[in-house]
Amino acid sequence: MNAEPRRLALILGYSFQSIELFEQALTHRSAGTLNNERLEFLGDALIGFLIAEVLSEKFPDANEGTLSRMRASLVKRESLAELARKLKLGDYLRLGAGELRTGGHARDSILADALEAVLGAIYLDGGFTAARQVVLALFADRLNATSATQSGKDPKTQLQEWLQSRRRALPEYVVVTVAGDQHNQSFTVRCQLSDALIYSLGTGSSRRRAEQSAAELMLEQIKI
Repeated sequence: MNAEPRRLALILGYSFQSIELFEQALTHRSAGTLNNERLEFLGDALIGFLIAEVLSEKFPDANEGTLSRMRASLVKRESLAELARKLKLGDYLRLGAGELRTGGHARDSILADALEAVLGAIYLDGGFTAARQVVLALFADRLNATSATQSGKDPKTQLQEWLQSRRRALPEYVVVTVAGDQHNQSFTVRCQLSDALIYSLGTGSSRRRAEQSAAELMLEQIKI
């Protein structure tokens, strides 16, 4: 592990009673038998329920299909991985030698699973109320930006429609870097607005995913 896990707990705003449970949540299966897979299972269910609860309260007139699409967008692998990157979660992971060599600390699937595991560990360590506070704080910006009319639309489409509705120029997407082996590449894409001095950088396992990530981050900037 490259960084002290208590630093991550401080960022999350939660103090673990069992640091061993926290360390288990940060341990990938490649690093040993006592790993985060079961905690990931628990955290996945926890996040899904809490996001569903908030969306149900926030959009009382939305039907089941719309609520399901909004939840799916918020809890999909790419969204969780992006949240994990903001926390620099990859710096705290325990990985086996093979995963370390292939850049597992930056892979969407490993980051998303680890975030779910950490939240599952918080639930076991501190109970439902503590876990709820951490989950809602993590997702606060994304929940505030969620719209029933935009549900089901990917971030690039949302950004394009937002700009067109204001008669602004469409963004330009440029690949900044491509890292990793050919079978396990990581793309970084810059989303640039020609009529404003702002840009965003998105990452993903493909150019398309990186563009979607960059568009999502740009939407967060311009809506603020």
